[in-house]
Amino acid sequence: MTEFELKFQIDPPHQATVEAAVARGRSYRTRLRARYFDTADGALAAQRIVLRLRKEGGTWVQTAKAPTDGPLQRHEHNFELPPMGARELPLPRIDRHDDTPVGELVAKALRQAGHDPATVELVPLYGTDVWRTTREMRTGDALIELAFDRGEVRAGEHAHALCELEIELKHGSPQSMLELAQRWRNRYALWLDTVSKSARGERLAKGIQHGPPTKAVQPSLESDPSGPEVFRAVLNTCLAQILPNASEVAAGSQDAEHVHQLRVGIRRLRTALREMADFAPDIDSAWEAPLVGAFRALGLQRDREHLRQTVQPQIEAAGGPPVAWPDVAHIPKPADVVRGADFQTVLMDLIAASLPPEVTDDATTEEAPPARKRLRERLAKLHRQIARDGRRFEELEPVAQHRVRKRLKRLRYLGEFVAPLFGRREARHYLKDLEPAQDALGKHNDDAVAIAAYREHAAQDGRAWFAVGWLSARQPADAVECRKALDRIAEARPFWKKKKT
Repeated sequence: MTEFELKFQIDPPHQATVEAAVARGRSYRTRLRARYFDTADGALAAQRIVLRLRKEGGTWVQTAKAPTDGPLQRHEHNFELPPMGARELPLPRIDRHDDTPVGELVAKALRQAGHDPATVELVPLYGTDVWRTTREMRTGDALIELAFDRGEVRAGEHAHALCELEIELKHGSPQSMLELAQRWRNRYALWLDTVSKSARGERLAKGIQHGPPTKAVQPSLESDPSGPEVFRAVLNTCLAQILPNASEVAAGSQDAEHVHQLRVGIRRLRTALREMADFAPDIDSAWEAPLVGAFRALGLQRDREHLRQTVQPQIEAAGGPPVAWPDVAHIPKPADVVRGADFQTVLMDLIAASLPPEVTDDATTEEAPPARKRLRERLAKLHRQIARDGRRFEELEPVAQHRVRKRLKRLRYLGEFVAPLFGRREARHYLKDLEPAQDALGKHNDDAVAIAAYREHAAQDGRAWFAVGWLSARQPADAVECRKALDRIAEARPFWKKKKT
């Protein structure tokens, strides 16, 4: 079976209220004690596979979970063990999941790591002890399970307290489940969290608090997909980058790379929403403002650190005076940005948009045409615009120069999205030709942002005028470098053109 659930973290002021809300009506409370297993070399964790034994009341259940193509769905198989003594501790067995999709993935992961599934030795790594309050409820045509968990995950001497709400679809419409989840999120200021209990345990065992930043990957596309199929595949890859990084930032990660990869994911998502709007008529224009707001708010700290750590040392190396950049109170904390209602609401809407359309008995569906032709048109248009403006880059106003940079980013991301449709090798060569221009325009833009910041700061510290003059003096030469790099793009062979036969 495939599991589809959302997990939310609950801020302390709302925890008792959420627990009471779940406990209304026909609910029940159970103690869940689990042990998680893997090979000594982490063969299962390397493939994001989870194997656990959990005592649910008086019954032991072995469960295996493995990822699917979607960021929030997982393969799952449960095997209930026969009754045993109260003091007995069962051992895991791989063959309990034979002839299931998740069992095949478990065996494959073990073989890839050099283990024989029939004889592999599994060791306990960490465990959980949770009191779960559960209630089933119907909404629309879906049966939903609400589960409020309070307890801890423990690895050796290290423990992490848990207090979270899981909303799982038992059967019926995923859209109905998401509508209910949105209502609970709004009512209790919940925030999405993709870090599972098993992932928490792995981190405790390794002595780390946060996971690594999640980078973008290419979507998996069929040979000749329709526009909606392309869009959903791309949207899922964007969410697969955004949701894990947003979870880490919301949980208080101070790693700048988590914020950076979250912003990259948002930028890629906005490219998909803009360049594929014809493929997905259900795109809501109201998503743009919260995405832009979060992107800019998350970038404020990055811009300030860039001034302190990169630009100011260059100024002083050129003979300029030191300039102090005090902390600015109005810069929001990244965690507050991600936990904010506007951003969380957009995430929920995007998850709903990423799901395949629901088919009803009386529905008539028209098969959408393949997407290649329209994608070629979008890629070609961006390429032409960049080549045209690149030839006269030095003559453009700063706003127009910035527009070229944004189009270049959209061309890069759109090219990465659809590369599997037109040939990965050809696309890789073309995208490689974009890199010098990306670097040159990025530096040019960073200097423009720095000039504006120093000019504004000069009202409090006159020494900032040196930086304004020094940075402005090198802008013309940088613009020439940008034009030269853009010329290379104009000469590059578009990978999306039909091959001559």
